[in-house]
Amino acid sequence: MLYLPRVMKSWRVAGAGVWAVAVSVAAQWLAWQAGQDTVKAAGEQPGGGTAVAYGALGAVLAAMPSVLLAVRRRDAVARVWVWAAAGGLVLGTARIVPVGEHELYLSVLAVLAALGALIARNRRPAEYRTVPAAIVAGVGLLLPWLWVGALGGPVETALAVIAAGAVGWLAAAVLAPAYPGNGVVLGIGLILITAGVGQPGPSLALPATALAGFAVARMRGRLAVGVLTGLGVLGPLAFVGPEEVTVMLTGRDVPIWTAIAGAGTAAIAVTAGVVFRFTIPGRGYAAALLLIGTVVYVGAGQPGFHGDRLFVILADQADLSDIDTSRIGLSGRDARASEVHGRLVAQAERTQAGLRRDLDRLGIGYTRYYLINALEVDAGPWLRPWLDRRADVDRVLLSPHLRPLPLPRDTDDGPVDPTPGDGWNITAIGADRVWSELGVRGAGVVVGASDSGVDGTHPALSANFRGGDDSWLDPWNGTRAPVDHGGHGTHTLGSAVGGGIGVAPDAQWVGCVNMDRNLSSPARYLDCLQFMMAPFPVGGDPIADGRPGRGPQVLTNSWNCPAVEGCDLATFVPATAAFAVAGTFVVASAGNSGPGCATVNLPPGPYPDVVTVGATDHAGAVAAFSSRGPGAKPDLVAPGARIRSALPGGGYGEMSGTSMAAPQVAGVVALMWSAAPALIGDLPRTRALLNSTATPVTGPETGCGAAGAGLVNAPAAVRAALLPS
Repeated sequence: MLYLPRVMKSWRVAGAGVWAVAVSVAAQWLAWQAGQDTVKAAGEQPGGGTAVAYGALGAVLAAMPSVLLAVRRRDAVARVWVWAAAGGLVLGTARIVPVGEHELYLSVLAVLAALGALIARNRRPAEYRTVPAAIVAGVGLLLPWLWVGALGGPVETALAVIAAGAVGWLAAAVLAPAYPGNGVVLGIGLILITAGVGQPGPSLALPATALAGFAVARMRGRLAVGVLTGLGVLGPLAFVGPEEVTVMLTGRDVPIWTAIAGAGTAAIAVTAGVVFRFTIPGRGYAAALLLIGTVVYVGAGQPGFHGDRLFVILADQADLSDIDTSRIGLSGRDARASEVHGRLVAQAERTQAGLRRDLDRLGIGYTRYYLINALEVDAGPWLRPWLDRRADVDRVLLSPHLRPLPLPRDTDDGPVDPTPGDGWNITAIGADRVWSELGVRGAGVVVGASDSGVDGTHPALSANFRGGDDSWLDPWNGTRAPVDHGGHGTHTLGSAVGGGIGVAPDAQWVGCVNMDRNLSSPARYLDCLQFMMAPFPVGGDPIADGRPGRGPQVLTNSWNCPAVEGCDLATFVPATAAFAVAGTFVVASAGNSGPGCATVNLPPGPYPDVVTVGATDHAGAVAAFSSRGPGAKPDLVAPGARIRSALPGGGYGEMSGTSMAAPQVAGVVALMWSAAPALIGDLPRTRALLNSTATPVTGPETGCGAAGAGLVNAPAAVRAALLPS
């Protein structure tokens, strides 16, 4: 039986250890950064091959000095590290599984770890004397995750436990020659193994677990080492959704809490290593710490299961082609909306019956939708194969659900300016001339905004909130009055209808929260779209209690749904088609992925039923960030660079993006329909007037149809609307 000395014997071994740690950590960081670049550029997680490549390269480079020492000098320490790096390399291949498929990833990781443990098995006896100490240290490493983290679904959690146990088994087998031994040697070995554990993001917290090597050095037997290692890796595997450690979640959100948990784990690991030098905790300490962990989880944590769900789109979507769309004016539009709503609800009730019956029989919960004939099913990817095989199902999408946070997000960006500013964008499109020359300010039209929310107490927005019991919906937090924890929604709605800052300041508004924490899902977006089709009272049923006659006539949508949120390109096609038949004018932002061509590629921007809006700058040129193409998208452009509008808290500030441009076009439509109520619901003519009156935009940034028909011209569009058709 090999016993390693308590100090590394030469500078060569020390250098190999430092190199191994630096390369392993750097490779994990680079893998996450590469993935985040893809998320920012394309709105989707990178292919698994990228993470595997970084992991493999990191494992090989990290092990090279150890390989040389093991071969040339037959160094025992180096040989342990080589085996550990090989284990990490094998485990890292599980990252070929897409980030969103966490259940499958955990299954593959468990199999690979178990196979690796069998290959590296040793005959060292499974002593039990220090197992209680391993439980103490392992639960200690879990404590930060029990506080700040949240479990996924039941199946996902069970697989995380199995995978963590298998990784512990592998670590015990690989590190067997090194214990009892040197904590540094064992810690480096654990870093090399855990470098292959977890998807990029949560994996960055695992090097902290390796500091438990100092405690491992006091262990006796494979079982104790396996228990400690398994509990150490369980935190990031079970309590963090890997797709949520992303730059898209800003402020005090999952990435920050993951870093806090990692730092806490590191501190506890070092403490355990120091304490274990003087005493080895027994069973009483293990029982006490298990009790403490339970209290922390139940009292201060986020108990329960919070896994992703499935968005099931049925094959049978309603045919609305025979509905009479010639009915225009406010009453005609309302009649069309009522007929569309009734047709969609009846279709959903009839065609969802079979699937609902089978889900009820299995005891699986679900939420019904009608604007798209779909169900959100309370189950993870494990149910997907069964759903995919059903004849009544068209396709199944992942519907990500953000896990809860230990504390509310910190969205206070500091003091905001109390003055509205000069409103250069209002002048650029001539909205102020519509007010002064035509006396039209949007009265009689309701604009619906689906976004991060709205500060309903803001002085620029409070007066024209429609009110009643069906003008606000928050499917995330269930708030009963308009509120905005992100700021984006208040800013965009202010540009549409805000007093002193908006294009149509006398139009009324209704609001809905569809992206509370800057990441959403098909279901949350659809919650708001259905509310805009047929508002319903707070706590009401969208299907039974919908009021299509109360639906807003114009919708502004400064959001898109990328693949990272579960959508495919066609997800909302039935929804926008239904709005078109109902006579509701839908405006959407083009996106901020310019200046490349074919960058209007996220729903609902490319859809023919929506007016897609790009952005211009102060000089009247198309902004470089504004998406353009394919085909005739965007339809129009509006000012979108450094736009001053409302912010939560009663102040004002600047933001840039096509998100800022889209609500101004919605405001122009509100002016047109306010001036000419007979035009309400006449989408073809309204779009034609917007296009024909737009001001042409020329310049170097107009390739790929970047400007569409041109810069929206409010006075020309309103005057054209007043002319006889």
